[in-house]
Amino acid sequence: MPSDSLALSVLQRHSALRVRQTKEWGEILVGFEGRNRYQVVGDDGQALFIAGEVGSGLGLFLLRSFLKASRPFTMELKTPGGATALRLQRPWRFWLSQMDIEDGEGHKLGSVHQRFAFFARLYDVLGPSGELLATLRGPFFKPWTFHIEQNGQEVGLIQKRWSGLGKELFTDADNFGVTFENLRDARLRTLVMAATFLLDFVHFENRDG
Repeated sequence: MPSDSLALSVLQRHSALRVRQTKEWGEILVGFEGRNRYQVVGDDGQALFIAGEVGSGLGLFLLRSFLKASRPFTMELKTPGGATALRLQRPWRFWLSQMDIEDGEGHKLGSVHQRFAFFARLYDVLGPSGELLATLRGPFFKPWTFHIEQNGQEVGLIQKRWSGLGKELFTDADNFGVTFENLRDARLRTLVMAATFLLDFVHFENRDG
């Protein structure tokens, strides 16, 4: 993993993040799915990254409108200065989602793979060579919480937070809090932050009723 990764150098200075999805009112009223956009804010309240799906055209519009959470996507995270820090690529999968993570120069940083489990939601966070680095575990009775586990120990949390009455009623826009309580490896922090976007797509994108 390149030591000069933009995301790595930023995240080693923050022990908590807030990931906020943004929606436009035209999209809310029309009801068609636009490109997902997010802001990542550090524990000091400063914006760290702007994230958004890339690509355009009728085909991608139809994928977003009808496949919704099942659609493939490419997302880029950029610094406030416009530099690309991360690129996330989710291929289409009929079952058990996955996502590949690259830095802004195209070097593979790792991947996130959904794993089948009864009464839980499990994801493996893998390094660039496929080595297991951490597990994200979502308990069945805590649908908005994912525990970050490393070597059997909890080292942080990903939690969906209430977005406000207007957003919850009219959109699927979500806010997430990510805390790295005992996770000091900035490389793994980068992958966990990236995994938050996949969790949003898989578990919170669709709200049919």
